[in-house]
Amino acid sequence: MKTKVKYKKYGTFPEIDTVKGIVTYGAEHGKDKKQYMFYNFNNEVETKTFNQVFHDTTGLGQYLYKYGMRGKKVAILSENSYYWVACYYSIITGKMTAIPLDPKLPGEDIADLMVRSECNAIYYSKEFEPVIELMKKTDGVVIEKYILIEDFYDLVAEGHKAIEDGADYYINDEVLPDDLAFIVYTSGTTGKSKGVMLTQKNVASGVCSSCRALTGGHAIGFLPLHHCFSWVSALFSGTLLTEWGFICRSLKDIQKDLAEYHPQNFAGVPLAVETIYKKVWYTASKQGREDILKKGLKISNTLMKFGIDRRRKIFKQIIDGLGGELEMIVCGGAYLDEKYEKGMYDFGIQIINGYGITECSPAVTCNRLENFKFGSAGIPLDCNEIKIDEPDEDGVGEILVRGTNVMKGYYNDPEATAEVFDGEWFKTGDYGYIDEDGFLFFRGRKKNLIILSNGKNVSPEEIEDKLSTIEYVKEVIVSDENGYITAEFFLDTVNTPDAKDRIRNDVNEINKKMPMYKQVAKVKVRDEEFPKTTTLKILRNYKK
Repeated sequence: MKTKVKYKKYGTFPEIDTVKGIVTYGAEHGKDKKQYMFYNFNNEVETKTFNQVFHDTTGLGQYLYKYGMRGKKVAILSENSYYWVACYYSIITGKMTAIPLDPKLPGEDIADLMVRSECNAIYYSKEFEPVIELMKKTDGVVIEKYILIEDFYDLVAEGHKAIEDGADYYINDEVLPDDLAFIVYTSGTTGKSKGVMLTQKNVASGVCSSCRALTGGHAIGFLPLHHCFSWVSALFSGTLLTEWGFICRSLKDIQKDLAEYHPQNFAGVPLAVETIYKKVWYTASKQGREDILKKGLKISNTLMKFGIDRRRKIFKQIIDGLGGELEMIVCGGAYLDEKYEKGMYDFGIQIINGYGITECSPAVTCNRLENFKFGSAGIPLDCNEIKIDEPDEDGVGEILVRGTNVMKGYYNDPEATAEVFDGEWFKTGDYGYIDEDGFLFFRGRKKNLIILSNGKNVSPEEIEDKLSTIEYVKEVIVSDENGYITAEFFLDTVNTPDAKDRIRNDVNEINKKMPMYKQVAKVKVRDEEFPKTTTLKILRNYKK
């Protein structure tokens, strides 16, 4: 059964077919409203209005045009900051292509991307000077202009001086919907990354559709800015809705930032939701208030059955611990067990789970505030449609997407491009099913599927998320080991000293709730975290 709830809305806007149009729309309508709060070069919190951001953006853009970057590719190599955002805007509001780089990659890999992308210029922050020196010595790098981000205000001033001296104003240059705006290199857990080519319209249509499906208020942002999930969930959506956001410096500061900036929403991966939920119950247990919390849930859930919503009053202490104004968390990037969705909903904070992939700019489906199903990835955005290819008897098959948000292809890789398209349909490589109401249920990556001897397909991600509900499980990977479904765990033995002794019995309890063919047969425990990608995804095919 679908669950419905009424929430306030935050904005309306027209259809816009370029990302440049979204940035200029935000400037025109935001004006003197604050757009960003951030730590500046002096390590002080600074505020910028929409007008000030646009001033910085256009100064930088004019600087790029002055040095011949029109029609060329410009990369950004820096950690999250306001300066990253302004540099990024300066590229995509002109007739140029942005290449956002993962700053956690090894220097050799970054230099390789510069060769493969045929990049012409790069913004970089001072901490990456060793990588820049490596680039300058790397054969095949064709970068003409190295631009130090710490010279930010000199660059802005030089750009505006060029305008004053009569240069053609770059912001008036016509940017078309089909212009290549981004080359985004994927961060897969195996193989060499591919350059996903996204047009102005690809990303703009995804942002507009996402905001029509879900509008929000002020936020904090801690997702990596080089990843397109942060663009549609915060960066461009906040610009379109003319709402402000605080740019976090580090995940370690999240608790402090929540308390100080009181966000109405933020976007995160499932691990963030799981961590918050587990922390609530851990704190209640430590304070001897677990029974009180359970009693509050019983009262609240009974009232909800009669249409009386007192969640945010009953659980005010929990909500105050998350800043006091948090209403929703936009979640994506991996499978999320519905236990966490339902658990946070019961506290008065809604998890808006969705599904996306970089090649689709990235959002494909999402739940709505007033129309959602726990455990699902929601229904399609209006910019695309989905279907399931070759479904099995349970309706599970590969997820295919067609729409204006689907990429042009992989840069300089026509063979890889051809492999992932079936006519107009993009083959995601992800498995799932669509229920009778059109809700998508994600079941995992095609390449990770465990194929049993009886022909059954088992998604390790689905089992992993069930196992992660065990309170002391920090990380888990499920795999096929000699025909047995095997779970390998990294456990919290600090707060739960007997975790290793308990894990087998607790896995058996999970097994009782699973079909026989999905049950874990072997359990292994490791003493350290699993190796991960720079986006904190566990490397499945690691060498021990």
